[in-house]
Amino acid sequence: MTTYATDYIKPELMACCGSREIKDNDLVIVGTGFPTMSANIAKHHHAPNAIMMQESGVIDAQPGRTALSVGDPCLNPGAAMIGGLVEIMGMFLQAGHVDVGFLSGSQVDKYGNINTTVIGDYENPTSRLPGSGGANPIGSMARKTLIIALHDKRRLAEKVDFITTPGYLDGPGAREKWGLPANTGPEVLITNKAVLRFDPETCEAYLASFHPGHTADEIVEATPWDLKVAADVHETEPPTVEEIRIIREVLDPARMISVYEKKGYV
Repeated sequence: MTTYATDYIKPELMACCGSREIKDNDLVIVGTGFPTMSANIAKHHHAPNAIMMQESGVIDAQPGRTALSVGDPCLNPGAAMIGGLVEIMGMFLQAGHVDVGFLSGSQVDKYGNINTTVIGDYENPTSRLPGSGGANPIGSMARKTLIIALHDKRRLAEKVDFITTPGYLDGPGAREKWGLPANTGPEVLITNKAVLRFDPETCEAYLASFHPGHTADEIVEATPWDLKVAADVHETEPPTVEEIRIIREVLDPARMISVYEKKGYV
């Protein structure tokens, strides 16, 4: 019988949602924050043979603490390989070997397109953002993409202001039209309120589950497009006692994940 935790915080729930998308033997490109936390929960919980790669070039890191960046020296000791961008983006990603890419974005739309470039008009934007980094090739070439975002009408959009990283672009067939590999694209959008998945026919995100403390109606209201709701929509499975133990005792005893509460992930 599964025993669920009752004292978790929302960022821990989100990290566990991401972890459950990773299967044993998956090859996963992760960054820092939620992606690395989710990947390492999976590795310690149900996917011991999953291999994590940082876009900086570190493969199968065994860090003794939570990494602060993709180039954190704590990733190096015990790693299977330390290479560079060419190895990760070329030898693995563009060769089609990466199963899962984990991304986040300042703006995400209903087709899973991600904007980390500008808010507003490109020539005269309201805000300029950091840009792509490795996100575009990861979203383009990984077999499936997992996306983390805040759930409000500023972060989610019916159409992003600028496509930094392609999701399903403007709908069915668009990825293939632009030369991206078949059977790739966004798999799930995990927010601080819900889990959205992508309809294989329309390529639009739909509501699959709502987190404890929220309702389906609330999620629909907070989404800036006509969000469809799954027939079997349900409450998101809470973190288990074992998942929380792994987070707090093994991966993050300093409780760095709690910083996300201050960033609005509540």
